[in-house]
Amino acid sequence: LCLHGQPTWSYLYRRMIPELLGSGARVVAPDFFGFGRSDKPVDDAWYTFTRHRDSLQAFVRALDLGNITLACQDWGGILGLTLPMDDPQRFTRLLVMNTALATGTQSLGAGFDAWRAWVNANPDLRVGALMQRVCRHLTDGEAAAYDAPFPDQRFKAGARRFPNLVCDHPDADGAAVSRAAARWWRDQWQGQAFMAIGMQDTVIPPSAMHGLQRLIRNCPPPLELAEAGHFVQEWGVGVARAALSRYR
Repeated sequence: LCLHGQPTWSYLYRRMIPELLGSGARVVAPDFFGFGRSDKPVDDAWYTFTRHRDSLQAFVRALDLGNITLACQDWGGILGLTLPMDDPQRFTRLLVMNTALATGTQSLGAGFDAWRAWVNANPDLRVGALMQRVCRHLTDGEAAAYDAPFPDQRFKAGARRFPNLVCDHPDADGAAVSRAAARWWRDQWQGQAFMAIGMQDTVIPPSAMHGLQRLIRNCPPPLELAEAGHFVQEWGVGVARAALSRYR
């Protein structure tokens, strides 16, 4: 189950999916509301932490997914890491990349604060240009694919909204469930785990990821990708191969 973040969509996993399929796995890569091929309500206020989480949980249950390897990054983890505690029988492995649990109890960091301020000041996100700036190996065609779901500013409400939904105080929507998830990963997770870190990430820096690794029960030392940034999946062939090797 491959969960993307902001401002991307499931296209982000295109380098990893062939490797995962080659292992014999079924790969499910949904687009969150507001992204990719999913519906895009134009009212910014429509998008909430709980609405995103509830819809994702309903999606997993409607497809009756089981024996899940949860592959997550950015909002794919902020939301996705809160799901297994409610359906632990469905999840057996974790592949976690640059993400966090937004518990509302600690600073989000200067890098994230700067990103949120930039998004708020630039409501017409130029997603393709942004992706090429942080993933310099992307072709113009790949950048165009990142732009494709957003023909104009009206379609970017979800992408604009996500940074402001990250829990930054204990009473924020989603903070309590994220704290419960943190306790669950620390005390009750029984499955395998694999972590990959893009070491050039300034939004969720390596120090934050090492803190998450220490929290997740049975999570071994991470794979550190010196050249990769926040969007680790763009270096994902090696990540997928390393994870599959570890799971075996």
